[in-house]
Amino acid sequence: MFVTSAFAQESAPAAAEGETHAGTAVPAEEHGTFPPFNAATFPSQILWLVITFGLFYLFLKRVVMPRVGGIIDVRNDRITQDLDHAARLKGEADAAVAAYEQELAEAKSRANAIGQQASEAAKSEAESTRKKLEAELDKKLGEAEASIASIKAKAMKEVGTIAEDTTSAIVEALVGGKTDKAEIAAAVRSATR
Repeated sequence: MFVTSAFAQESAPAAAEGETHAGTAVPAEEHGTFPPFNAATFPSQILWLVITFGLFYLFLKRVVMPRVGGIIDVRNDRITQDLDHAARLKGEADAAVAAYEQELAEAKSRANAIGQQASEAAKSEAESTRKKLEAELDKKLGEAEASIASIKAKAMKEVGTIAEDTTSAIVEALVGGKTDKAEIAAAVRSATR
């Protein structure tokens, strides 16, 4: 007796009459075990496993692994180039920072020198102005002292005349008569010496 597929089952009346279809019937004795677990097919299964594994291994070794290795090499080279480029850029950045710091230090130094020069120039100008003002003040002071001395000398000259006039007025008021101007002048001169 044969077990048939779904197509064969539909044509069961034909099978009953003794007709069979090639490839669609399985002997009933072997129906109970799954073919991969059938011990009778183990040697062929192992042979095909070895052949398949060997072909797969050769495919991996000859096709896949060289491509993967090439990709890894390309990536490794690219990473190395990127690292070299980054190191070069870092060196350039460090050089730029050093140049910037040097320029900044020079600018600070120049600014300090300019500030020092400006301070010295301001001090010098202030000192010059102070000396000029002192000279003008000394000149004015000298002129004032000369004027005062002149006024004092003039006043001293007039003191004698004023003293003579005052003495003459006092004597006339006390004595009641006219006085001799020569006697009063001699008396005033003797008193002022």
